[in-house]
Amino acid sequence: MIAVVDYGIGNVRSVLNAIEYIGEDGIITSSKNEIDDASHIILPGVGSFGNGIERLRKTGLDEVLHEQVFSKGKHVLGICLGLQLLTKKSEEHGLHQGLGWFEAEIKKFDFADNALKIPHVGWNEVSLDPHHPIFSGLDSMKSTFYFVHSYHVVCDDPNVVIATSNYGYTFPVALAYDNLVATQFHPEKSQDNGIHFLENFFAWKS
Repeated sequence: MIAVVDYGIGNVRSVLNAIEYIGEDGIITSSKNEIDDASHIILPGVGSFGNGIERLRKTGLDEVLHEQVFSKGKHVLGICLGLQLLTKKSEEHGLHQGLGWFEAEIKKFDFADNALKIPHVGWNEVSLDPHHPIFSGLDSMKSTFYFVHSYHVVCDDPNVVIATSNYGYTFPVALAYDNLVATQFHPEKSQDNGIHFLENFFAWKS
């Protein structure tokens, strides 16, 4: 079973729809017991960093997820805001401390070219590491995924960066460490590439 973590923010239903489309069993939940029963866990999210991290901590889901990742070795996928919350901090509407699972932080796009719009919305090519199991079978240089975001990752550890994209400049769009992976793009909105990506995640055992 796939647990989609519900902490009151984001498009949990669209993630569940993608899971069901693939033919996997999924559940939207904030229950510790149901999350504990899951084989794989997805932390989605759309909205502000400060609100997201506050809700995770207020509900105790930060501690639940920490146990699943670091004590039980569950495979966990963060999507969009779900990625950002796993970093050390964000400058979105003030400075906020994240979970700190990745040596990275979140900054707003800052362009010299005023023609580039913020938020960054739409399809972008992603340069990815084809050796990571999450990207198995995808084109390493020409795979496109769907984005909606105004803030992006700045990562201090290049060893955890498994994909980048370019919008004004190049920035990380996927981070991974052991059983943990997170993406700035939305696989559940990325048509065939996104479905393939999610299938890889559900098949990821080691």
